[in-house]
Amino acid sequence: MNGRLRRGDVVEVKRPDEILATLDDRGSLDGLPFMPEMIGACGRRFTVERRTERLCDTVTYTGTRRMADGVLLEDLRCDGSAHGGCQAECRILWKEAWVSKVDPGQPAPPPVTPAEADALRRRIAARTQIGGGSDGAALRWRCQATELPRCTSHVPLWSPLGYARELTSGNVRFGRFARVMSRAVVKEPMRKFGLLDEVHFRGTAKKGEVFPALDLQPGEWVRVKSPEEIVRTLNAEGRNRGLWFDREMVSFCGGTYRVRQRVRRFVNERDGSMVELSNDAITLDGVVCSGDHSLRRWFCARELYPFWRECWLTRVESATAAGTQRAGRSLG
Repeated sequence: MNGRLRRGDVVEVKRPDEILATLDDRGSLDGLPFMPEMIGACGRRFTVERRTERLCDTVTYTGTRRMADGVLLEDLRCDGSAHGGCQAECRILWKEAWVSKVDPGQPAPPPVTPAEADALRRRIAARTQIGGGSDGAALRWRCQATELPRCTSHVPLWSPLGYARELTSGNVRFGRFARVMSRAVVKEPMRKFGLLDEVHFRGTAKKGEVFPALDLQPGEWVRVKSPEEIVRTLNAEGRNRGLWFDREMVSFCGGTYRVRQRVRRFVNERDGSMVELSNDAITLDGVVCSGDHSLRRWFCARELYPFWRECWLTRVESATAAGTQRAGRSLG
């Protein structure tokens, strides 16, 4: 047994045969799939970034969930290569049974060979999609994000233990814990009694109103517009062409960041279908949801990349941007 892993521990992802021995016939452990995109990490070493104590539910929207015996390793993300080219770049969840704590001074193991990975790949690759065959059933994708409700348990919003674990597990430092909790104890009662609008910005844009396109490309620099400018692009429900402007995104207003990618497709976590986008959606390097401002989802560890409309951004010269980029992650 590893014991209870903590932030900062160095671990080695186990060899494919060891991981295969932990999986059921669906390629899962306790409901969590081991995905083909994870095979490349086998035999390699990483640092534990945090435990999976608080994860937001984007499938059934029950609030916060907890995955027992799980960790996040550095910023390892799914590249979607085995899931139809999904571009969501979700962080990968790891069960402790899939890793071993090591002394960083120990010699590194030999690289995993393709032959070693074959049996593991065969077991899990067949479980990444459902339907799409000759029977006419619609193709659906299966991944850690779609299975989140089945491999986690609900954490009650008002449970002190759920928040205390963030400290006792080593996930966050006391300063951040105090800042976030001071928001939560004020805003959650306001939300519950209808004194705080769940829609952060109710905009003034008219139906069908068109805003200039920038045709942004990866590597370009942009500045996020002010809240006052963005609200003019949103409708009364706080959306622009269906895309929500989340309260987690407000802290990035005024900051300058590099375009990460244009998102054209991603797996819908609620039903496993592939969403093909017809409108612009941009992600920015280092700009992720922190869980520090999210009603009912405080301290979420998933660090999802929010999607940005081009009308919320302004193109800037890289020489200007280089000295002004803000850090997108909120360090614990």
